[in-house]
Amino acid sequence: MIRKLSMVLVLGGIVGYAAVSLAGDDKAKEKPKTIVETAVAAGQFKTLVKAIEAAELVDTLNGPGPFTVFAPTDEAFAKLPAGALDGLLKDKAKLKAVLTYHVVSGKLMAADVVKLKDAKTVNGQLVTIDTKDGVKVNDARVVKTDIEASNGVIHVIDTVLMPK
Repeated sequence: MIRKLSMVLVLGGIVGYAAVSLAGDDKAKEKPKTIVETAVAAGQFKTLVKAIEAAELVDTLNGPGPFTVFAPTDEAFAKLPAGALDGLLKDKAKLKAVLTYHVVSGKLMAADVVKLKDAKTVNGQLVTIDTKDGVKVNDARVVKTDIEASNGVIHVIDTVLMPK
């Protein structure tokens, strides 16, 4: 009886260990999310993701990068003047210009960003970086930093950046 109980406990322990090991392997095999996948998962970038899709930039922002994205929240898009977002969604060239104005080549973590006075965006124009009272990119306040993705990093901003 004791021998059977010991055997059951040993086998149970082996099965339990194997189950834990396999569960751990599943986590290890999870593929890190790209910038777009990370934005979708966050839930506060629905408008940004819709715009990225409309501008046909999903493949680019799912690409190898690395990219730094100053990502406006849904609330930031809501602050645009009435009709501005609809107008952008209908003008793919202008939409691409606006979206690529939010992207910098390379992975710039918050510690890197605060050392800059400006940064060249993917659309070729500069954004200014101001660290006097928090961190601002042009007139947008950075509200969350260093959301890492497999192909870069996202910094959350409270205002949509508009190129000149």
